[in-house]
Amino acid sequence: MSTAPSFRFRLERIRTLRERKEDLARQELARAVTQLTGSQERLRDVEDHLEQARTGQRLAATESPNVSAAELLARQAFVEHVEAQRSMGMRELERHEADVADRDAQLGLAAREHQMLERLKERHRVEHQREAGRRESSLLDEVALDRFRRSAA
Repeated sequence: MSTAPSFRFRLERIRTLRERKEDLARQELARAVTQLTGSQERLRDVEDHLEQARTGQRLAATESPNVSAAELLARQAFVEHVEAQRSMGMRELERHEADVADRDAQLGLAAREHQMLERLKERHRVEHQREAGRRESSLLDEVALDRFRRSAA
């Protein structure tokens, strides 16, 4: 009896590459999400700082009659500086949100490509097993027929 060849998926190297591509895309998405989270936290900090600066400016303008115009101008410049930081933080946040969306789309594509090859591999494995089963069944039939012929003779 000869043994049937073991299953070998011809596209295994491509499947492995697609699997690696999916893993890398997953890592890139995780990195992008981490950056997005950091950006959100920095923006919250800047917004808190801005609120404190505005509160300080209001208090200085309304509750302290001895505040000079120069100090009010300095406070206003500081508020504007923090507002500029907030604008930059919002732009950074938007970039990170876009990056996360892009990385998520890339991961989805990589996962679909990898899954397609996994399904193809499984389909080929099932076909191989069926064919091996047919060959084995045919071989057993031949052996049984040969024994029957010998016993009948």
